Amino acid sequence: MDLFTQLEEINRQTPLAEILRPKTLDEFLGQSNVVAPNSPLLNLLKTQRLFSLILWGTPGCGKTTLARLIATKVNAQFIELSAVTSGIKEIKETVEQARGALRAGQKTILFIDEIHRYSKTQQDALLPHVENGTVFLIGSTTENPSFQVVPALLSRVQVIRLNPINDISMAKIVNKGFKYLEENYQPIQYEDDVIKFIINIARGDARCALNLVENSYFASNLANETRQLTIDILESITQQRNTKYSQQEHYDCASAFQKSLRGSDANAAIYYLAKMIEAGEDPRFIARRLIVCAAEDVGIADPNAMNIAVAAYKAVELIGLPEGRIPLANAVVYVANAPKSNKACLAVDAALSDIERGLDYPPPMHLRDSHYKDAAKYGFGKGYIYTHDAPDIKQQFMPDELVDKKYL
Repeated sequence: MDLFTQLEEINRQTPLAEILRPKTLDEFLGQSNVVAPNSPLLNLLKTQRLFSLILWGTPGCGKTTLARLIATKVNAQFIELSAVTSGIKEIKETVEQARGALRAGQKTILFIDEIHRYSKTQQDALLPHVENGTVFLIGSTTENPSFQVVPALLSRVQVIRLNPINDISMAKIVNKGFKYLEENYQPIQYEDDVIKFIINIARGDARCALNLVENSYFASNLANETRQLTIDILESITQQRNTKYSQQEHYDCASAFQKSLRGSDANAAIYYLAKMIEAGEDPRFIARRLIVCAAEDVGIADPNAMNIAVAAYKAVELIGLPEGRIPLANAVVYVANAPKSNKACLAVDAALSDIERGLDYPPPMHLRDSHYKDAAKYGFGKGYIYTHDAPDIKQQFMPDELVDKKYL
């Protein structure tokens, strides 16, 4: 380490969240569905078998930490890139490093943070190296990979969904943060309400929780001689009141909100909208619930409800809060009072169920694509009648095996 690097290390203020990052899978909290004893992931790692995967979850749920722990578990070289600051050049350099590591008998995990930000071309550049095993890809994303990752890459990885960290695990993380600070600096006094407040604010985000632990600890040391950490100090730091809104209430309010919309109770829907806004809920999350209701519950009874819900989502993205509450309220009242029909939703679910049960059949020959050179010799498109030329002639559109099937 040269002199300048040493100076950087001496002067760097490492965040508490980084200091307390789990060093082993046993310390990794909040994802028991993924790292529980005898879970598929752990069993594979025990065999030293690697595979490419995408970790999908909310901020602060442990995506980067899990990727690093996997690399440690299998003794793999770990190379980390951010999709925000890297591109094809960095991918090529990583591949060369991976090839060098393979010659020395070591595998390479390429971790790409926010992989959904890579363009199609950048994602395609990963394909040959993932496919031939030069690198094992671990991507992290807060967005649904089905929509943000190209199909060719998605087919070569396993998607693992990480949940927001539950309140029990979050309490352990928060207490661990205070314990570390007290052992390394000096004790402070705080009540259980302080822990609950931090958990409510963090909403399953461990990084957010530990940042708040760190900031509130040092703020309390200066706030009073008794070094008492109070709710007032936390409210001052976060600029949020101590509202009763746990992670469970996040789900409960969202459920009550959508059911109130479905049940055409605009007053209740407005109340739950206000409760979620006051608790600091992401307005885009609220707008997405509104869009779901407009599609699932209003449906074809009033197609304009979908337009209004989508417009409300775009509006809150553009103007944010507090003004965003107004387009949200407008859309809530409209969707709640709109007539309801779930016919289309039931129809597509019934069709999906049939396909999942094996009723997966190709289209009739006359409906298949005939816009390429060899289609005619296979009989594709033969006998199809252009409906606008002969609207009175009935044709078969269902597969032969489902010709009499009705979904509506």
